[in-house]
This record gives sequence, structure tokens and C-alpha cells, in this order.
Amino acid sequence: MKAFVLAVVLVLSSASVEAAPIEAGDGQQSAIVSGKAFDVFTYRPSSCTPHLLLMVFHGVSRDAGPYRDHAKPIANRLCAVIVAPLFDKQRFPRDLYQYGGVTDHGRLVTFDRTIDLVAPLVAWAREAAGEKKMPYMLIGHSAGSQFLGRVAAYTTPDAVRIVLANPSTWVMPGTDTSVPFGFAGWPDPEKALQAYLALPILVDLGGADTGSAELDVSPPAMAQGPYRLARGRNAYALAKKTAESHGWTFRWKAVEVPNVGHSATKMFQAEETISALQH
Repeated sequence: MKAFVLAVVLVLSSASVEAAPIEAGDGQQSAIVSGKAFDVFTYRPSSCTPHLLLMVFHGVSRDAGPYRDHAKPIANRLCAVIVAPLFDKQRFPRDLYQYGGVTDHGRLVTFDRTIDLVAPLVAWAREAAGEKKMPYMLIGHSAGSQFLGRVAAYTTPDAVRIVLANPSTWVMPGTDTSVPFGFAGWPDPEKALQAYLALPILVDLGGADTGSAELDVSPPAMAQGPYRLARGRNAYALAKKTAESHGWTFRWKAVEVPNVGHSATKMFQAEETISALQH
């Protein structure tokens, strides 16, 4: 009997791993990657043949469906398929989502980290989109961009662009601030920092994002600046200075969207954001 139950579980798990094709318009699927199940919200434009995958990461409200919708202006302009996975708060609280699961009570975590789920999610999305080598962008806003900041700093993504829009905290580009807010304590921190600065990161800031709603006010966060706009400006300035002082490759870009606060909808539909992604 136990063998039968195990066989059924294995069959069901195997069947769930296979991604159904992403059809035109809105969609929703269940994906299993690295043994974890995710609700995934999708969108495929019908007016063109997509040549790009847009992986969208939601904010603190864990609203992957609406974030899929927020990103449609980008997908339509770039002719991209959207895949927006849901990281529920029960399994992925702040330290595992926003901070990437790279530390546990101050100690480095070397396995089963949330940041390591992005690569298999991309592989799943490529299969569902019908092209296993499709170029992809990572785009997050608020909590989602905090998460992607840790993905960028502590893994080796090969995305064509990583958009960090209005994050509450950054992985600051230096070796004097501890993980997950910097590179102190990371193995070979200077090498990791150099790789971080060479990534095609877009620092996407709302010019009016100076409020305190859902703002991380922990001491490491406050050390980065009093509000999100200031923190983003400080992170970019330090990144540029660090790269120049070492003679390292620097591929970050920064844009500010005038008169926009902490709004994913307005950030993603802004001409400043979309234009930066087209060049």
C-alpha cells in the first residue's frame, strides 16, 4: 500500500512539473520547482510573436496577479511574455523573500535559499513560453526588488536586464556592510562585488517616493538613507564610485520617474522605465 501511495505521489509530482504552454492573454498555472509549488500568473501579447521573457516579482502584499497586470505595458511594448510567481507570506516571510533567505540569525545560509529558486523558475517559464533559450528580464518593485537585489548580489543571473524599482533596502556595493545589506561576511566579497557591479541593473526610482509606508526602518536600512528615493540614489552613487575607483566594469543605469511615489503601476507604465529597457 505504501509503495502504491508513493508511486501516485511521484506520478502527480512529475505531471505537475511540466509547464502547459502559455497562451495569448491572461493565464494562471501551478509550477513545481526545486520541490516547491508556486501559483504563477502569466500574460502573452496576441499582437506579436514574443521574443523576451519578463519575470515579475510582486511586492509585500503578495499580489502576483495584479503585478502581472501592472507589467503589461512593458510586455506589450517589448513583445514579452510575463511570468509572475507568487511567494506567499506563510512560506516566505520577510527574511526569506525580501532578504533572499541568505542568512539565519546572522549566519550565512549555503543551501535551500530563496534566491536559488529564480533560476529554476526561469527554466520553467522558458519551457512554458516555448523557447528554452529565450532571453529574460527580472523586474521587481518594492519587496520584489529587495528580493531581486539579493538575487543579483549573491547569485549569477544571466538576465539581459534586472530592474530594481523602489526597493526599501539595497545590497550596498561595498565590503564594509554585512550580508544581506552588503558583502561583508560573503565568501570572496570583492569578487562578488565586482560581479554585482557588472550586471545590467536598472535602478528605477520614483521621484516622489519619499514616504514611510511599509518602509524598512531597521538600523541597517536606515543607514542607507531616510526613504526609498534617497536609498536608491545612495546605492547608485556608491556603485558608480566603487567601480570607477577599482577600474571595474560598470553596467548599472539609473532613471527617476518624476512625480511618482511608491506605485508599481505608475513605475511600470512610465516612459522613463520602458525607454530604459528598450536601449
